[in-house]
Amino acid sequence: MTARVRWHARWVVPVVSPPIEDGTVITEGELIVWVGERKHAPAGGRDEALGDAILTPGLVNAHTHLDLTVLGGLLNGLSFFEWIRTLTRAVATLDDADLLASASVGIAEGLQHGVTTFADTAPNAAAFDAMRALGVRGICYREVFGPDPQDAAKHLALLADHVAVMRQRATDLVRVGVSPHAPYSVSDALYEAVAGLALRERLPVAVHIAESEDESTLVARGEGDFARFLQGRGIATPVRGTEPFDVVDRAGLVRRGTLLIHAVNVGNRVIDRIATTGCGVAHCPGSNAFFGHGVAPLLELLRAGAKVGLGSDSMASNEGMDLLEEARAAALAQHLVSARDDAVTAQQAFRLATLGGAEALGLDEEIGSLEEGKQADLSVFAWPAGPRTDVYDALLSRPHARSLRTIVAGRELMRDGVVAGLDPAHAARAADAARRLQRWRESQAQV
Repeated sequence: MTARVRWHARWVVPVVSPPIEDGTVITEGELIVWVGERKHAPAGGRDEALGDAILTPGLVNAHTHLDLTVLGGLLNGLSFFEWIRTLTRAVATLDDADLLASASVGIAEGLQHGVTTFADTAPNAAAFDAMRALGVRGICYREVFGPDPQDAAKHLALLADHVAVMRQRATDLVRVGVSPHAPYSVSDALYEAVAGLALRERLPVAVHIAESEDESTLVARGEGDFARFLQGRGIATPVRGTEPFDVVDRAGLVRRGTLLIHAVNVGNRVIDRIATTGCGVAHCPGSNAFFGHGVAPLLELLRAGAKVGLGSDSMASNEGMDLLEEARAAALAQHLVSARDDAVTAQQAFRLATLGGAEALGLDEEIGSLEEGKQADLSVFAWPAGPRTDVYDALLSRPHARSLRTIVAGRELMRDGVVAGLDPAHAARAADAARRLQRWRESQAQV
């Protein structure tokens, strides 16, 4: 018999309708079956009185690199190009068990902050395995690299093999996609090949694009640090377009089902194209600030009707898996570039962390809001102390707020900081890997 639970809270935040004071959400198994005021709630089932709390949809993290969690704090202070080169060498010191442990503790941290859905990109299956084991929801985009067009067929064949293996183990919760990385690491030929594979196999796509000035310089002029590095490997760097977006558009990747990660350096022409084609955008304000890449045109994207969610990116370029903090950062950054009466509100920012992320990933019919028939993905946050009356302001008012409970498909995966199913051996191995990486970094600095 499917369990019926009545979740009662001081406030319920459906997202698609106004917050409900003294509200109730009723779930049966993995589905939400009723949302409304507690006094009108149908009888029957187990009562979960959450008390002085805010009940929200599970948060949707639209861009992660979970396998890089153990690199937190390791690469601070490097330029973008040097960060990438050092990151590549650092990851090469880790084995599969390290990467699995890293992804597991990353998911655990996300659950502790109310994240129920992860959109992860990686050139390995660590996050895929960890997500399946811990019971969270998400899309694992298998990442592919290959800047030399002569190698495109080889890289595509390997990608297709990896995806086929992963899809055999995909579940209703954890799905598979593909991710040709970025213009400085993927040739035009490989972009086009991956676009064809994704169409044939009906795979969602994620691509890092328009993130940095270094990337723009490579594409528009064939110059800069990335160009010199590629030229040193015997790879030509011709002009590929007026801006990075042209590369993925020409390859046929600008379409519904594609997630554009970062999209910092895009103008009105590109914004309109993103909106009209139905691409999703993963906005990563914390990571953008880490590198000094600038402030993405979030308001312009939203005004155009683009589907925008929030991503924490990797812990190698951020301080934590805290999506409410990303929402705060997104709103505050827009204050820097817009008139105060024309900035992102707390309500809009919270929507980015929930339904916005679901829309960007094409999952909005299943998750992102509290509605009858949607999946029972829930997060519970304490009502903050102080004289606050606005629920959205209360959600975003405290830095590093943690969820009291996090539920995915009706299953409680985290309560009071304790993550169900997290293997203590993974936590221990991740801590050991972080220490080994720190020693490695110190040894590199001495060379």
